[in-house]
Amino acid sequence: MPEEMRAACAEAGKVRLLLVDDDRNLLESLRRLFKDDFEVFTAESGQEALGVMATCGPFTVIVSDLKMPGMDGIELLSRVSRASPDTVRVLLTGHADMQAAIDAANLGYVYRFLTKPCPPEVLRLSVEEARRHAELLRDQRELFALKRCKVLLEGIVRGFSTLVEARDVYLAGHQQRVTALALAMGREMGLTDAEKETLRIAGLLHDIGKVYVPADFLNRPGILRAEELSVIQMHPEVGYDILKHLDQNWPVAVIIRQHHERMDGSGYPQGLQGRFIAQGARILAVADVVDAMCSHRPYRPSLGISAALAEIEKNRGRLYDEAAADACLKLFREKGYSLGDGSAEL
Repeated sequence: MPEEMRAACAEAGKVRLLLVDDDRNLLESLRRLFKDDFEVFTAESGQEALGVMATCGPFTVIVSDLKMPGMDGIELLSRVSRASPDTVRVLLTGHADMQAAIDAANLGYVYRFLTKPCPPEVLRLSVEEARRHAELLRDQRELFALKRCKVLLEGIVRGFSTLVEARDVYLAGHQQRVTALALAMGREMGLTDAEKETLRIAGLLHDIGKVYVPADFLNRPGILRAEELSVIQMHPEVGYDILKHLDQNWPVAVIIRQHHERMDGSGYPQGLQGRFIAQGARILAVADVVDAMCSHRPYRPSLGISAALAEIEKNRGRLYDEAAADACLKLFREKGYSLGDGSAEL
């Protein structure tokens, strides 16, 4: 490969355009037409074009003449459609070859065909439209990939949540109820859609660290020994360690780590205070306490919603975030919320 082509292959930033025509003079004029806005490559035959694509590809747009010796433009673009389907393909053809161009378009080999001689401004406009079409295809592909990732993530989240609850019969439904209440509180507090989605995932996984805790610790009636309690209190840290490699701009792991912290610093595992506790963790803390107090435990029966709300009200601003506590109290006392509302929609 010539050194200038090696250098061109290393360039970055501009959209890549491949021009193919056996007329060297026309090819040079086309190169000058596009060189300021595109990273332009040229080839004088279909076979050479395939070589350039293999060496310097991928290309965003390829413009090829139809009539060339050896491999014609339709055969070239049909090969390109298979080897590089994301490359947008434009065919230049004479009036006499119109039916062949139409057939190529109908078969999906080309995005657009233009008749020769083609005015420069028409060709430039067509290539620009081909570039925008390529960007649209890329965006659609990325959106599809994101949707697939979201479905996959949702399945993983559900699987982990089920795994945790399978080890502790008293946790059955707990993570779903806590998440539903936390989201209802989040709506009252004016959280954004992105913040609510983060809270939802964190809620469904907030007890994932309990996979580390021996099952008999979780299900044993009576008071736990200090060393056993310390093992259980490690579950937020373990949950953080499991999920800490998630995107740092998506604080699911941080919220899980902090959901047992308290505003006065009396919580665990880090003893954080006030503003150092993530908002999502402050919301989960309130929802978690309410559901825990209303649920049966091996060492006690349910204390009931009245006792749970009294606890939140009594320690509002000391243990629990004021805004989160107010949202919770309003939901139950003014809006008729019941534990489990919304769980089926998670």
